[in-house]
Amino acid sequence: TGSPNKKTAKPYREKNMKLSQFGRLLQINHVLGRHRLDELILAIHFFRPYRFLSWFSPYRWRHKADLPRGERIRLALQDLGPIFVKFGQILSTRRDLLPEDIADSLAKLQDQVAPFPNDVALALIHAAYEEGEPERIFSHIDAEPLASASIAQVHAATLTDGKQVILKLVRPGIEKVIRRDVDLLYTLAGLAEKYWSEGKRLRPREVVAELEKNLFDELDMLREAASASQLKRHFADERLLYVPEVYWSLTRPNLLVQERVFGAPISNIALLKQHNIDLELLATIGVEIFFTQVFRHSFFHADMHPGNILVDVSNPQLPRYIAIDFGIMGTLSPEDQRYLAENFLAFFNHDYRRVAELHIQSGWVPAETRMDEFESAIRSVCEPIFARPLKEISFGQLLLRLFQTARRFNMQIQPQLVLLQKTLLNIEGLGRDLYPDLDLWQTAKPILEQWMKEKLGWQAAVKSLQKEVPTWAETLPTLPRMLHDLTKQAQAGQLHMQLSSKDLDKIRQEVRHSSYRTATAVSGAAFIVGAAIIKGLDGYSANMLAGMPVLSWVLGLLGGLMLYFSLRRSG
Repeated sequence: TGSPNKKTAKPYREKNMKLSQFGRLLQINHVLGRHRLDELILAIHFFRPYRFLSWFSPYRWRHKADLPRGERIRLALQDLGPIFVKFGQILSTRRDLLPEDIADSLAKLQDQVAPFPNDVALALIHAAYEEGEPERIFSHIDAEPLASASIAQVHAATLTDGKQVILKLVRPGIEKVIRRDVDLLYTLAGLAEKYWSEGKRLRPREVVAELEKNLFDELDMLREAASASQLKRHFADERLLYVPEVYWSLTRPNLLVQERVFGAPISNIALLKQHNIDLELLATIGVEIFFTQVFRHSFFHADMHPGNILVDVSNPQLPRYIAIDFGIMGTLSPEDQRYLAENFLAFFNHDYRRVAELHIQSGWVPAETRMDEFESAIRSVCEPIFARPLKEISFGQLLLRLFQTARRFNMQIQPQLVLLQKTLLNIEGLGRDLYPDLDLWQTAKPILEQWMKEKLGWQAAVKSLQKEVPTWAETLPTLPRMLHDLTKQAQAGQLHMQLSSKDLDKIRQEVRHSSYRTATAVSGAAFIVGAAIIKGLDGYSANMLAGMPVLSWVLGLLGGLMLYFSLRRSG
């Protein structure tokens, strides 16, 4: 499904500040200062000794910090441009890492930018096809865009057969802008990890890596088209969700051609009521769509905010969701599905011991974690939540609180679970806006129990056996030969162990650090020996201090410091 010239995110590597980044950094500092966010910079350990300099900043006297810090951060990111807006949107999903006030403000960030010129858009559309093709394909293309965002903008068009479509066009030159700002964010994240006390815990480089992956994925229209096609195939036999058709023969790496759909925005409750839509049913269908995607299909729309959902109001008694924008999709492995389903069921059965066991079995927390302590921590989080009526319980908040608790036990953040939690919060928010008394558990429990029955019952065992039997028929005859070859290699000492690239990188890094420590220690010892030799030559020089040559003092102190630091690092 990928394109031949698909843009791929480059793997992270340590980046030093480049001269070309310095001007952009000055601009960022200017924006931060204008929004009185200098406190964030000065909170970094490296800059604390220079806090007094903030009193000489003109922003301290000309701009008051009247707005809450979350709002000031949101406004600053908007001023810095679309890539920083995307960065803020991703940060807003990491509520396990951010203070609540900042996460709430960042969630309001809107990815809206001025459209690029109409003539440029039309030229790019024509350039995507061979000469003369656009005239044969389209009878009309609207020059004015329907919508414009940081990565792409959308134009309406009509095919020569009369069908209405949308053209989603990648913004020209955006890859260069993304690379520039992402490189700078990596540099800033590295500095934050090094000099900020919270840097290592919050792991900013991982957040930037997630941003980089999402941005470069969104540049590939063929990838988005494939996601839309797969989601449409999953719901082909159900009336819950409609996905616009993709015109594959007209789609290009930088241009998506898709059926144009019409419906009521799901956030326009007054319009939905005007069409006599059953809002309780609509809210319940939204929950069913989410859990069906996650537990039946293992593939879910991970950007289901109100702007990406319309409602087909043609049948008020059986409304249907219409999804648009498939740039961000989430997937779950069968193992993640199982542990997640069992976690939900264990939560609502108040079986906290099972929740702790599942986290350790799945590898989400280290195997050496004390079960009783982890169970107690989970209980202290969940009991206050379950004291409320079920209709008031938020699944998303439950996952969030669990992530926050698990981080105390060194839980490694799972990107697929972060996307899931973000989408669940969106669905819950939508559902309760439509119908405040929505009981998520009433809708979700039958789906989870049916999934567990299908995956873990005797029927699942029979299906798995039927699936594996053909493979066994092929591999069983070769097993004796494979065992014989393995035994022979072991006896001859020819078995080799392969390390992953991650393990090799760690070994290389440790060897490099060890060589640096050794070189420092040897140099330090050489300086001390040199100091002793100079002292022992004649015991006198023109510059003496406390009966010893000054050069001996300098070399001795320098050598002592080098030995001290080399020993300290090795410890």
